[in-house]
Amino acid sequence: MTTSQVALKLPELTPLLRSPRLPVYMQQLQAWLETEQSRRARFYEEMSEEHKMEFINGEVIVHSPARLSHTIVSKHLLQLLDMYVRKYKLGFVGHEKMLITLTRNDYEPDLCYFRPAKAQHFTPTQTQFPAPDFVVEILSPTTEANDRGVKFEDYALHGVGEYWIIDPEQEFVEQYILKDENYALRIKAMTGVIESSVIPGFVIPVRALFDEAEQFAALQALLERA
Repeated sequence: MTTSQVALKLPELTPLLRSPRLPVYMQQLQAWLETEQSRRARFYEEMSEEHKMEFINGEVIVHSPARLSHTIVSKHLLQLLDMYVRKYKLGFVGHEKMLITLTRNDYEPDLCYFRPAKAQHFTPTQTQFPAPDFVVEILSPTTEANDRGVKFEDYALHGVGEYWIIDPEQEFVEQYILKDENYALRIKAMTGVIESSVIPGFVIPVRALFDEAEQFAALQALLERA
């Protein structure tokens, strides 16, 4: 591939590709990546089940305890999604401590879902997992930048077909659908219903994420559905 062809595919790299210092930059980048991979190997050795930890762009991120509003949303959606997926044998739902290992980074999303084609290969002792088909991140003041930044880009790059971002304080959900290797916003809502594009037939009221009575009614409806 010529410099012009690369520039067309990745225009942000054009100044770098045309610089006479490109070989020097490449050496520096290679040295950086080797150091980063050493830190990543150490991360795998030192991570524990007691802490929620992620490896993002060479840095180890240890998360603080979640706010109650975060925990409520996480519990509500987990119960709805896990019950539905198990009832119809649609795959596997992961929660909190599943380490998703992508090309460069490792994440522990709040919730994630794997279609049967991926889930059937999981083993009981497995600790690292491939890119899910569906991911949910619940915002907090310390995670929002990554949830809307590097994770947003990384999940799309690795083919995660659907990404929900939920704000537990303002009580809204954003649903993004993968199109041409980028996410397109389908809805941003505080009320109404939200229907998954990846999990067949999974439709719930938006308020079921935040309100206990709404969540219980939605759970009953899913259980009673033929």
